[in-house]
Amino acid sequence: MRLGRRFRINSGALKDIVVLELGSLIAAPFATRLLADFGARVIKVEALTGDPLRQWGIQHPDLGTSYWSLVQSRSKELIAIDLHKPEGASLVYALAKSADIVVENFRPGRLDEWGIGFDQLKRVNPDLIMVSISGYGQTGPYRDRPGFGNIAESMGGIRAVTGYEDGEPLRVGVSLGDQVASLYAVIGALLALHSRDHAGGGEHVDVALTEAVFSLTEAALTEYTVAGVVPHRTGNRLHRAAPSGVFATKDGKWVAIGANGDSIFARFAKAIGHAEWADNPELMTNAGRVAQVEWLEEKIGEWTKSHTSGEVIAALVAAEVPAGPMYTIADIAQDPNFLEREAITSYALGGGADPIVMPGIVPKLENHPGSVRFIHHAIGEDTERVLTDLLHSSPQDIAALRDQGVIR
Repeated sequence: MRLGRRFRINSGALKDIVVLELGSLIAAPFATRLLADFGARVIKVEALTGDPLRQWGIQHPDLGTSYWSLVQSRSKELIAIDLHKPEGASLVYALAKSADIVVENFRPGRLDEWGIGFDQLKRVNPDLIMVSISGYGQTGPYRDRPGFGNIAESMGGIRAVTGYEDGEPLRVGVSLGDQVASLYAVIGALLALHSRDHAGGGEHVDVALTEAVFSLTEAALTEYTVAGVVPHRTGNRLHRAAPSGVFATKDGKWVAIGANGDSIFARFAKAIGHAEWADNPELMTNAGRVAQVEWLEEKIGEWTKSHTSGEVIAALVAAEVPAGPMYTIADIAQDPNFLEREAITSYALGGGADPIVMPGIVPKLENHPGSVRFIHHAIGEDTERVLTDLLHSSPQDIAALRDQGVIR
């Protein structure tokens, strides 16, 4: 696999930060994965049976865990503690003394019940930053409801505008709600770190999945309150600008075209053999094009269906019109731009095992780039080392905790 030359591995920007992950599945673990990508020491606390994500998707034939879990847990130290037992909660309480950030996605109030909520942990670590990700937030009438990304995407307004007008609401093909919430969690953690380093004191960052999704709905709320407009599903058509969509080509493929800027549209019109459109007053503005979007899309579709996808893209790229093919993951895996920029990376497990290929690091930092430093996979693989390193636990203490079923 070809690797890019520009972004080299040195030291991560977060190399001095210790993060304690008390989470499972997607939202909290994805947030901590991003922090780990940039050098933070992330200690992932799993149940003794492991994160359920270990069972989601295709399983690695030798490691007994899913490929998704391997990617999600990259560069993390894995420890297994039973938080339901007082002795297990006490271990987390002690570990929090050494942490800069705790990231969790339990239902609000659960950590408080175990004695390891934010108000309890900040007594021993006043500078602690806790990031809590939940379905509806730490306050409000829905606080105690369980919440998953599916529900957040529905209540946050995304699914109401996803799909075709005459069809049912559709989900995006990835866990959008969880992962958007994860991005806000990372933003909140970094904001809190900046504040702590300049003004002192810890912070509780409260991220609701529903609000994270809702924040993506652009001007929908403002337009509704001003004009009473409720957006509806429009398929692949951009709601507020034209032309922008996905069009079929002669060879049975699809091409995405974004010619919705005024100057771009003029170049686009000439490129597809309709130079007269560029001088048409009804098409020279975005409002005019939106008013005639169905006619425009029909005409554009006629042109794309008379050319192969390669011909369409070549013509539009030459005219400096945004256009690109509709990729599957198979296409991405061999795309030269993804490869050159290390958007695709791999990690060699050793022992003759095939390397794990996975998404690379986003964003790219010139001076302090991120990296995949290691992949640990076994449940509790690092428990003994972490407890010895941070809590100075003796071999006898660790053995006793294992005998009691507190750790693995």
